[in-house]
Amino acid sequence: MGLLIDCATTFIDNYVWLIHDESTRQTAAIDPGQAEPVLAVLKRRGWRLDWILNTHHHRDHTGANIILKVETGCRIAGAAIDQHRIPGMDHPLHDGDRLCVGGSCAQVLLTPGHTNGHLCFWFAHDQALFCGDTLFSLGCGRLSEGDAQTMLRSLERLARLPGETRIFCAHEYTQANGCFARTVDPDNAALMARLAEVDQHRAVGLPTIPQQLAIELATNPFLRTSDPQITSSLGLHGESPEKVFATLRARKDQFHPNAGGSSFSIR
Repeated sequence: MGLLIDCATTFIDNYVWLIHDESTRQTAAIDPGQAEPVLAVLKRRGWRLDWILNTHHHRDHTGANIILKVETGCRIAGAAIDQHRIPGMDHPLHDGDRLCVGGSCAQVLLTPGHTNGHLCFWFAHDQALFCGDTLFSLGCGRLSEGDAQTMLRSLERLARLPGETRIFCAHEYTQANGCFARTVDPDNAALMARLAEVDQHRAVGLPTIPQQLAIELATNPFLRTSDPQITSSLGLHGESPEKVFATLRARKDQFHPNAGGSSFSIR
């Protein structure tokens, strides 16, 4: 017995992951920005909502907190330092805490950079990492509150998790991220293979998430700041990983791909 994982899509490209512990029938929704899609999945599955887990305070991740709490009586967990910014939060969390959805337990990882109080939830038994906007497939989050060094440390922490860990991020950004990754890592065969797979999935409306961490380590430029292929491409051979990461992030912030995410549902 372990976690069943389903998904609601909100706005244009947000994922709300719903995790259900089979042994206790407890359920959590991670980062619900809108209530209706979450309630629809709960109804279809016959699940009750016991928890909301917020990775960070941005409204597209917390906008449905109060509605869902009123509708279901669920508890809301998020970073203790963001208690004043996360609506309805009644279960403050700190780095290293253990949070259990029934019999399925996660280690709470503080990963600042996108926001100061960003959390990730790592369910080791289920090889599942819910990483919000810290790590995306082929990319990473913008530096909304932190600096490049802080975000790099957070990504390095996630990169040390087991390679078989499945990455459940909060947005369908993979195709757009891949367009950028190709410009800084054009000779990476693993990346080209991943991009072909992504294009095939998106052409028929399929998600590109989850993805194994091992594949991200081979293809995501933001996890490869010491790789000679990346440093040479950027003209930064011999520079520190912090300098390489800051350059990558600045370039990505100015990058405008032709391809982007689109709205779809997972069943």
